Amino acid sequence: MTLDLDRFRTELENERQRLSAAREAVNHERSLADETGDLSTGPGDHLADNATETFMRELDGGLEENADHLLVEIDAALERIENGTYGICAVCGRPIGEERLEAVPYAKLCIDDARKLGRA
Repeated sequence: MTLDLDRFRTELENERQRLSAAREAVNHERSLADETGDLSTGPGDHLADNATETFMRELDGGLEENADHLLVEIDAALERIENGTYGICAVCGRPIGEERLEAVPYAKLCIDDARKLGRA
């Protein structure tokens, strides 16, 4: 099996740019009350507004954390392309199926080993 490494490199780099842009788009403006966790309400504040704001900040944090994880995986895949190990399972050393790499271009495990480890 011969992989089109240039195609996968381009796909990984494009996904890296997309994730980086999405991560930067997350709202990072925080007030002192948000930083300290002060949920007290003042005149005109509504508890539901505070709950919504708290939920949105937690959602943003989760999205940011997921993007960070994927960026690490993408960087590792790009490194594997550079060092000649892209498309080789890190556990068994067999080739990773091209269909799997098309679905998950940063995959480092073949489908069998990913299933065994619960990461399919």
